[in-house]
Amino acid sequence: MPGRLLRGLWQRWRRYKYRFVPWIALNLSHNPRTLRYVPEESKDKVISDEEVLGTLLKVFQALFVNDFNKQSDILTVLPEPVKSKYQDLLSVQHPGVKQLEYRHQQQNTFTPEEILYKTLGFSVTRAPSTLISAGKGVFVNKGLVPKGAVVSMYPGTVYQKYEPIFFQSIGNPFIFRCLDGVLIDGNDKGISKVVYRSCNGRDQLGPLKMSDSTWLTSEIHNPLAVGQYVNNCSNDRAANVCYQEFDMPAVFPIELKQYLPNIAYSYDKQSPLRCVILVALRDIKQGEELFSNYYTIVS
Repeated sequence: MPGRLLRGLWQRWRRYKYRFVPWIALNLSHNPRTLRYVPEESKDKVISDEEVLGTLLKVFQALFVNDFNKQSDILTVLPEPVKSKYQDLLSVQHPGVKQLEYRHQQQNTFTPEEILYKTLGFSVTRAPSTLISAGKGVFVNKGLVPKGAVVSMYPGTVYQKYEPIFFQSIGNPFIFRCLDGVLIDGNDKGISKVVYRSCNGRDQLGPLKMSDSTWLTSEIHNPLAVGQYVNNCSNDRAANVCYQEFDMPAVFPIELKQYLPNIAYSYDKQSPLRCVILVALRDIKQGEELFSNYYTIVS
């Protein structure tokens, strides 16, 4: 019986260690390929914030239009300038709109993964990792990811350095620490799941959702929201993606916030929402698993 218990604990540790930050830190000297050196916090940019924002807007806009027949409540509360962007789909007075809406409702919409492929030329999915006992990983299941592309997002509740996260952190391998100490809890189970859902409900304004909670389920609306399952690279598996922090601008379209897989633990209008995206370090082919590295400040 004790032997079986120890074997079970050992197997859990082998899965956990790939996301356990202290273990990673202690092993960095033996595994230099897991590091990406960053001279200072301000230079932690593989691509510009403008490129990141452009990609997210492109994907979220495509998801919004694809799901148009479910957006009527949202469209009715948006300001007129925003409605005008969707005028050809919204106005019931335009003959083409009625026909388009009828066709849209009668036909099957594309899946989020298909929208991602049609928009960026690739799609990603969760599947058992090729690393032994590492649990789930993230793979390119269709298309080619070009170097410098935003390949996924790290979902979860965003905690400032001074906010409580002790109980959520117990046995939690999905807590990501940003360069400035901000934490993102990407766990889709247990207390972490309850906290995220609570914050998500708190911030909703009528039909307007300020974040996406579907990453907590098997039916993900934002196909990029799988970054918490990307495993760390090793000596045998070089990194092909890296983390990059991104503060969401205040001018982000409110109708597209329903696809943001992050939410602040405390309601704060002053601080921008911290997001973390993963960027391709090279071209990544269909069937390849994503492996990340961890940056370290050297000056």
